[in-house]
Amino acid sequence: MKGYSDRLGEVQEYYFSKKLKEVQQLREAGRPIINMGIGSPDLPPDPRVIEALKQTADLPEAHGYQSYQGIPRLRKAMSEFYSRNYGVSLDPQSEILPLMGSKEGIMHISLAFLNEGDEVLVPNPGYPTYTSVTRLLNATPVYFDLLENNQWEPDWEALENMDLTKVKLMWVNYPHMPTGESGSQELFGKLLNFAKRNSILLVHDNPYSFILNDQPRSILELPEAKDQVLELNSLSKTFNIPGWRVGMLAGRRDYLQAVLRVKSNMDSGMFLGIQEGAIAALNLDEAWITSMNAIYGARKKLVLEMAGVLHLKVQPGGAGMFVWAKVPTSVSAPELVDRLLYEKDIFITPGEIFGSRGTDYVRFSLCVKEEKIKEALNRLAN
Repeated sequence: MKGYSDRLGEVQEYYFSKKLKEVQQLREAGRPIINMGIGSPDLPPDPRVIEALKQTADLPEAHGYQSYQGIPRLRKAMSEFYSRNYGVSLDPQSEILPLMGSKEGIMHISLAFLNEGDEVLVPNPGYPTYTSVTRLLNATPVYFDLLENNQWEPDWEALENMDLTKVKLMWVNYPHMPTGESGSQELFGKLLNFAKRNSILLVHDNPYSFILNDQPRSILELPEAKDQVLELNSLSKTFNIPGWRVGMLAGRRDYLQAVLRVKSNMDSGMFLGIQEGAIAALNLDEAWITSMNAIYGARKKLVLEMAGVLHLKVQPGGAGMFVWAKVPTSVSAPELVDRLLYEKDIFITPGEIFGSRGTDYVRFSLCVKEEKIKEALNRLAN
């Protein structure tokens, strides 16, 4: 054995991979940990989604390799979902590519478009995987600040003054994780114009648009967006199937073909039962979203109570399945996280893992049952 790849020196084990081991060790030692750190939906899928999976699993032909592009019915369902919910027309044959999770898509897009030494614009704060994938490919992340006093939109003046000659790709994400800022069509227009002026491929990561968000948006709604934009989406959060690993990539035919050239060398297609379950999910009506958001809304009220007890500052509104809160100056966010974990058996996420602009924040997940959040509130009162 002559050693590991040099690229491993560019990345660390994912924060939650490490921290959840620690949480599990505490649980094994008998500690009653309430995990409010990770955004893994705890609610079940709709029964029709599970039934579609079960019925397909009984078919003899269901267990072989599947198409790298997904079955036509799945692409059609994804296209109709975009048309129905965003008013975006996508050719199911050429402008939709099903993925085994949108996180996979971050790697595939990066492999398809980046060379060693290219630069990538990454939001700060933002999803850590944008950085880790960039570094794994020996490209360079270049961070652009999102400003709290500007609804977590980019610092446009700083962006315009950057040297962008080596920047090939830019990641954006609205509704934004971790802050919950929902974004706007005006913001999307600014991002698209910026990308066009600087010949940058803009990739919008859009998994949270139906969670506590009154106006779901796609950046592909903008005229001519397909010339400059790819959009990732996911069924994990919207339909409570994170472990199924179903995502999608939408955009121009030639862009998707480039990604498919990577993807087809890295998997052998999605299990047919999962594809049929995904179709059933995509065909659910608005009542599904309404019922799910009623649960998240009730949970959020309790989490906001927790934030108040801890003297945290929470901005009004906020989409997605998290609450982003600023800690008082009397304590650091990591200190608060550790104090809650070791003294109150409550695990929340320090904002610093999302970038330097998250240093003074913590993040609560809403993927926790109401009775557990109430129990957490009781622990804080004692």
